[in-house]
Amino acid sequence: MKKIIFTEKAPAPIGPYSQAVLIGNTLYTSGQVALHPVTMELVMDNIETETRQVMENMKAVLEAADMSFDNVVKTTIFIMDMVDFTRINSVYATYFDEKTAPARETVQVAGLPKGVNIEISMIAVK
Repeated sequence: MKKIIFTEKAPAPIGPYSQAVLIGNTLYTSGQVALHPVTMELVMDNIETETRQVMENMKAVLEAADMSFDNVVKTTIFIMDMVDFTRINSVYATYFDEKTAPARETVQVAGLPKGVNIEISMIAVK
């Protein structure tokens, strides 16, 4: 049976989707962008700050499902410009142990919601 995951510590959905869905022991998150969960304003000072906000939003969603980054088995990163990859990766790496990091793909895209530079989604398993 599916369970909808919601937390006020991450941005509320702005459309017909959930922050995450838990099915059994597997959590499927929606993509997170750098919206501040309280103000719903974008945090886009630079790509590092933007990436950190995305990861903090994702952390809140994982915690709402009683999980952490240790439970993440797969991530998908959508970025506007592959030139930012190294800077994004430096922030992303602070959230995972390199020896047990999840599988991942990083894809450059033509556009993202609200003109953001990065969006990340995850799959996690208890």
